[in-house]
Amino acid sequence: MPGNQQGSASPGVRPLRVVAIGGGTGLSAILRGLKHFAARPAAHVASSSDSRLCISELSAIVTVSDDGGSSGRLRKELNMPPPGDIRNCLVALSEDEALLSRLFQHRFNKGSELEGHSFGNLFLAALTAVTGDFTDAVQHSSEILASRGRIFPATTSHIELEAEMADGSRVRGETNITASSGRIVRLVLVPADVEPLPQTLEAIAQADLITIGPGSLFTSLIPNMLVRGIPEAIVASPAIKVYICNLMTQANESLGLTAADHIHALHEHAEMRIFDFALINRKSVANAVRARYALEGASQIVADLDAVRSLGVQPILGDYLADDDKARHATDQVAHDLIHLTQIALVQGKTSVAPTGFGAE
Repeated sequence: MPGNQQGSASPGVRPLRVVAIGGGTGLSAILRGLKHFAARPAAHVASSSDSRLCISELSAIVTVSDDGGSSGRLRKELNMPPPGDIRNCLVALSEDEALLSRLFQHRFNKGSELEGHSFGNLFLAALTAVTGDFTDAVQHSSEILASRGRIFPATTSHIELEAEMADGSRVRGETNITASSGRIVRLVLVPADVEPLPQTLEAIAQADLITIGPGSLFTSLIPNMLVRGIPEAIVASPAIKVYICNLMTQANESLGLTAADHIHALHEHAEMRIFDFALINRKSVANAVRARYALEGASQIVADLDAVRSLGVQPILGDYLADDDKARHATDQVAHDLIHLTQIALVQGKTSVAPTGFGAE
């Protein structure tokens, strides 16, 4: 049941292969929770004495459309994919996260060329130059940092986002889209025919659980659905597919959108139904936090459960809000419920209805 923190695997259930899709801070936060259930590098899960190790393979598929800040500068100057979201995922999955977070997130505040760059971005840029390939650089970085998982860019092609706004105008570039005050109606990739990595499609095909979210709807989540072959691979996979709903609406991305609206937007851009389940928070945001978000017009996302069900998605409610001065997911609880849900659903062979023994609402 959601709320149970005991993370041991159910008897007779094999370790899971998990793929987490997204971008921004949302994906790295979820990876941080899932990491605690994943095997250490070169460790064999079946022989481990830690009963929490329910994940044999953990893979992240990361949006690569950022064109601002340090990532945008390196992308433009070195003709490489933006490394920022990849960097955050590397830190989240690393064994020594406390030290590496300080090192990789360190941002230089002096020097005409260095100022504004983070060390982790420069590290990935240097390793890309050494290996000659960004994907190889990411994988070598994972090995160097003893990551409990693999990280793949959604595509290695140079892409830009273009948004069609409610007033008919079009806005090009992630930074400009985020800064726009208009309502986004549709998002496209430029160019539109980019391909994913073969390793990405293989990970999706072999997965037991695929998650999407949380994260900025139009600039972190939907771009992954626009890479040719990724939504088709998700639907074809035998995995349980789960949307992790955001806690709050977001200025310039999702103001006024409900939980069902988020799911509908992802299905619409993928041009197919993706999800079996949606994890939705039921815990109320503290008044002080609510007031702070209200200054930007943001509010707690409405859990319109009947509308979610009408999309063919089963809502799962839980206390997924951390006790913090910001609205953040309780990632350990989210990870626990994702694993528990998948184990039960796989045993019972059910994806369209709530598994027996799990607290769906």
